[in-house]
Amino acid sequence: MSSTHTDVPSLAAAELPTPVPLAEHELCPVSGLMSRIGDKWSLLVIALLAARRYRYNELHRSIEGISQRMLTRTLRALEDDGLIDRVVYPTVPPAVEYGLTPLGETLLVPLSALADWAVDHAVDITAARADRTGGRTAGASG
Repeated sequence: MSSTHTDVPSLAAAELPTPVPLAEHELCPVSGLMSRIGDKWSLLVIALLAARRYRYNELHRSIEGISQRMLTRTLRALEDDGLIDRVVYPTVPPAVEYGLTPLGETLLVPLSALADWAVDHAVDITAARADRTGGRTAGASG
């Protein structure tokens, strides 16, 4: 394939060594990002912050089932990656607000494409899982 062939997705065009060295996989920026946004809460936090800025408690109330500790860890991790920012207002007690950074906003287009693909193919994926598992419930290990 030539580098000018645009019909081949970049993921498929990438030449990977076989076997892929563990150290290379762990240093891969794609693997790192997918681990970050693929955890239980990060994608949801990003989706909420895509609409507007949130104060901490407001964000916590907006996500059913997340503990304060896990929300704090998720926010810190996304902040460490430069995807969200944290603004502390000098009030008593201090008010804290979170929002997407310009870098985080650039992630919305590819995440939206992935989300659209998942919604468009949800029935196909569910059917494939059912075929593969012989009708066992989705999520059951086996």
